[in-house]
Amino acid sequence: MSEGPAVNAAEWFAIGISFGNSNSSIAYTGPDGKAEVIANEEGDRQIPSILSYVDGEEFHGTQAKLQLIRNPRDTVAYFRDYLGKDYTSIDPTPCHQSAHPQQSDSAVAFSIHDANDEGPSSITVSEITTRHLRRLKQSASDFLGKAVNAAVITVPTNSSAAQRGALISSAKRAGIEVLQLVHEPVAELMAYDARPETVVVDKLVVVADLGGTRSDASVIASRGGMYTILATAHDYELGGANLDQIIIDHFAKEFMKKHQIDPRENERGLAKLKLEGEATKKALSLGTNATLNIESLTNGIDFSSTINRTRYELLAGKVFSQFTNLIEQAVKKAGLDVLDINEVCGLSQAVHCYTRKTHESQVILSGGSSHTPKLASRLQSIFPVTTKILAPSTFPTALNPSDLAARGAAIQASLIQEFDKEDIEQSIHPMVTVTPHLSNAIGVRLLSPSVLGESSPDFQPLIDVETALPARRVTQYRVSNTGGDVLVRVCEGVREIKTIKPIPKPKEDTNGGETDADSELESDEEEEEIRQIVWNESRPIAEIALKDVKSGSKVEVVVNINSDLGLQVTARAIGSRGGVRFAVDAPNVTSDGSI
Repeated sequence: MSEGPAVNAAEWFAIGISFGNSNSSIAYTGPDGKAEVIANEEGDRQIPSILSYVDGEEFHGTQAKLQLIRNPRDTVAYFRDYLGKDYTSIDPTPCHQSAHPQQSDSAVAFSIHDANDEGPSSITVSEITTRHLRRLKQSASDFLGKAVNAAVITVPTNSSAAQRGALISSAKRAGIEVLQLVHEPVAELMAYDARPETVVVDKLVVVADLGGTRSDASVIASRGGMYTILATAHDYELGGANLDQIIIDHFAKEFMKKHQIDPRENERGLAKLKLEGEATKKALSLGTNATLNIESLTNGIDFSSTINRTRYELLAGKVFSQFTNLIEQAVKKAGLDVLDINEVCGLSQAVHCYTRKTHESQVILSGGSSHTPKLASRLQSIFPVTTKILAPSTFPTALNPSDLAARGAAIQASLIQEFDKEDIEQSIHPMVTVTPHLSNAIGVRLLSPSVLGESSPDFQPLIDVETALPARRVTQYRVSNTGGDVLVRVCEGVREIKTIKPIPKPKEDTNGGETDADSELESDEEEEEIRQIVWNESRPIAEIALKDVKSGSKVEVVVNINSDLGLQVTARAIGSRGGVRFAVDAPNVTSDGSI
């Protein structure tokens, strides 16, 4: 049964919504096709996902966040991850300084005074979500001057069907037609790929969403403009709140030394420290020093102190390591190595590819904690130097990490808002979106048997692993200067990580047989192991012979792979009239899905 009047596609006015556990954002796509994040009536673009009630009046966003000090029991925060969950499965820890979740039947609810009457009301998390989305919708409508009635909303990669269904129901009650739910890392990648200067190429991308109370990392293969999530990793106890706690503990200990009082034992004092600690963390992301000022921190005592970035980074070293470990865990779960998140070099000099674009790899940092310079610099030391770390401190044209999800959702909304609801549902049906992918890379090798002693070039992938099928690639290779007969071999390839130990240089005895610590340190650095990717041919698929190819000319190879793994290869010498075609039938698949 429908929960509201049907809206025709022509009447949809859609935005993108990033519904976060700590903050939410709203965005729209203007006439120029660029996504812009919308500020609410208070000028905030990162709107705290918080609602607070004082004498029957509803506060939202930053105003509600300030009520965590004065009115924590009627302030609801960090509720998104409770939506669509059974009460027995939730972790109430993030809500210790706000309204506590309670059980309502099997769902989650909050007991708050949301009206002028004396008694508290039990408000379900679904209703809280509806009220939050309604306020976001109203802010967007006021900004744009037109009633918003539809949206694309981002969700975590591990959201369940029940959570998705509950979100859609809450949005409908808020007057929002959910056109599509998009995974957060995909939306964040779309925000970068939609930029006019971006050239769509095959790439591997790591998207690290470092939120306030949780962190998620995903590895995405982008092949021909199609996104495939290869692996995800989640940590529900790691986020910006951990970095806030470092600052809170630092200043609390300083306060204790002066006054022999722990401000963290006072509920209001702790709330003040949390708000100012977060602001101090943000200031340290922009400058090298930050000052914390709190009026009447506890027992009427004012407190003021400073901290520099170096001290902060030393204190937070363990938390930074947890962030990087989470990202490495996602890469490992994808069956990859950090070296795979790298730009692929061109083919060897003997056989050079002219039309194939260079592959790219990126690490995209999103979420508020991504502004931290030390975190981005640590990732630079982990990944190869050619990998782009898209963060404000390491990439000059990086987008605001806090805006990425909303931007991507807005771009998707602009693409589909003119479609009928049935067309959208059919286009995202698993029969359409769950496509087969290559399990091994496909490459081409050119051999010249007529030239004795000529070695074959190394295998390099033409169609990468995890490419969605069907796929088609066209490339050109230059043959050797001798010309003659050329054998085009299409084969599968596998990669391995090769560790090379450089030959140590002989030590020069300049101290009469004695060595000092500096010389030993230099020796250790010189003998550091080098790791690199090596591709090997694993199985030939097809071979095509071209006769009497002119010296110095080029050979064009076209490879088509069907969704059933059937393959067609066409090879011809550039300038010749004809070519040679070869087809490989699709493999037989047994009832258990094996080939």
